[in-house]
Amino acid sequence: MNIVVQKFGGTSVANLECMSKVKEKVMVPLKQGKKVAIVLSAMAGETNRLIKLAHEWSKNPDPSELDVLLSTGEQVSIALFTMLLKDAGIKARSFLGYQIPIRTDRDFGKARILDVDAEKLKQYFSIYDVLVIAGFQGCDCENRITTLGRGGSDTSAVALAAALKAEICEIYTDVDGVYTTDPNICSSARRIDKIAYDEMLEMASMGAKVLQIRSVEFAKKYNVPILVRSTFTDGPGTLVTQEDENMESAMVSGIAYDKDQARITLVDVYDKPGIAANIFEPIAAAGIVVDMIVQNPSRNGATDMTFTVPKGDMEKTIQILKKIAPNLGTKDILTDKNVAKVSVIGVGMRNHAGVAAIAFSALRKEHINIMIISTSEIKISCLIEEKYTELAVRTLHEAFGLDQV
Repeated sequence: MNIVVQKFGGTSVANLECMSKVKEKVMVPLKQGKKVAIVLSAMAGETNRLIKLAHEWSKNPDPSELDVLLSTGEQVSIALFTMLLKDAGIKARSFLGYQIPIRTDRDFGKARILDVDAEKLKQYFSIYDVLVIAGFQGCDCENRITTLGRGGSDTSAVALAAALKAEICEIYTDVDGVYTTDPNICSSARRIDKIAYDEMLEMASMGAKVLQIRSVEFAKKYNVPILVRSTFTDGPGTLVTQEDENMESAMVSGIAYDKDQARITLVDVYDKPGIAANIFEPIAAAGIVVDMIVQNPSRNGATDMTFTVPKGDMEKTIQILKKIAPNLGTKDILTDKNVAKVSVIGVGMRNHAGVAAIAFSALRKEHINIMIISTSEIKISCLIEEKYTELAVRTLHEAFGLDQV
């Protein structure tokens, strides 16, 4: 059985006109004799409306009940779209997450998928040509409705593609693929024909919003090819797949940026074993993700420790640090929200020397100061002043020749 999974986001199902375009996309594999599993998000703006509604009723909405409420957005989408398919004479049926079921853990609001009953879905394909499935949701061991967090429909689609052993998972959005950088701030940004899972993971973690990072992790783990395309055009899109030799030939594949960064510096903490653990263990226990970390050279038994956290977690982090400050010896806690992270990404960096030198030289020419540097095999990230973000992105994009066809 040849199965294709297609996922459509909120802007793709915003109204009847948009859903009619979605139906045209579904017809393509159907005419090729394939079975199609469709994963739909809630209509554009609907999840935000429901969140606002919840906070009107409750100052602190219960997470499990909030999931029950938010899951209704996708329920509306799949019901309306299935009606549209049936009116066109297509054999179709809608499914909510718990009806399949898509089993998750009990972390309401950001649940993780544990299992998908693929055999049950395959049985339904003997009756229907199209299964229309609610994205973003599943159920726990007690059949309580759970949701997967923002962008969770991407993860739903990839998980279904893995479980069904689909030939491809097509992710349809309002953009026509993955670009070398944000085309909204760099007019010379180009669409990438093919990108490796690792590169896409780095770009997603750096703020590129084309794909949810957990969906890419799932795709890499189960080797699910993802094709990112536009609902509103017929372009070839971008294929996210396994790394190959052609990908390694390019030094850099893309430039990403993240303005959701806050810098925290602990001044004159004790420079002795265990201090770093004392700082970061309680922060981790609070569910706060620490990104870049730098420790200054020791002076008279003390050192400065600087790191970054998401802006929304800065105040929470400060409260944690104030509680443990007496055990750290710190004289002051400095903060800065006016920072951003700019990253150079590419699997080709493993085989090319001088990537860092090119990046640093390009930023120097524009008099952009680098506060923190972090690296991996395929990424170099620099923390800079937020006001220079767009200039830094354009400068690095040009420095690595990404504006060249």
